[in-house]
Amino acid sequence: MSAATVQITLADYADPADARDVIAVLDAYARDPFGGAEALAAHVQRDLIAALAARAGAFSVLARVDGVAVGLANCFEGFSTFSCAPLINIHDMMVLEPYRGQRLAQQLMQYIEQVALERGCCKITLEVLEGNRHAQLVYRKMGYAGYQLDAEYGDALMWQKKL
Repeated sequence: MSAATVQITLADYADPADARDVIAVLDAYARDPFGGAEALAAHVQRDLIAALAARAGAFSVLARVDGVAVGLANCFEGFSTFSCAPLINIHDMMVLEPYRGQRLAQQLMQYIEQVALERGCCKITLEVLEGNRHAQLVYRKMGYAGYQLDAEYGDALMWQKKL
């Protein structure tokens, strides 16, 4: 039996197949307990690709195994004022359950790192659920860690306020 062919590529939002794959994998992530366990709303499925394409700093990276989309990272360019340089935030990171444990997340992250280096970024940020131990192990293996500016004030925390 031959080995599976893995492709990690930048999604082209103008390509209907890439657009369909971004939505399909993101919807699978949304339905997963780590993604909130609810399908994407119909308006999100309908409007997301156009909204991403309209954002200059947005990009998505797809992982395909034998031509089937099985992983996704949605990323956004931001800016670090302390470094006076751009940064990349990995907003969504997902590998479909049957394909987990095959180093696809690491390959997605390596690709994102190359994009970040090409863009002159100073860092890559992401958030991870406290209970998602497997993802934390992967991220640590790739060199990610929590941070603090001063030990007296503790670790940085990601918070949100929905509007």
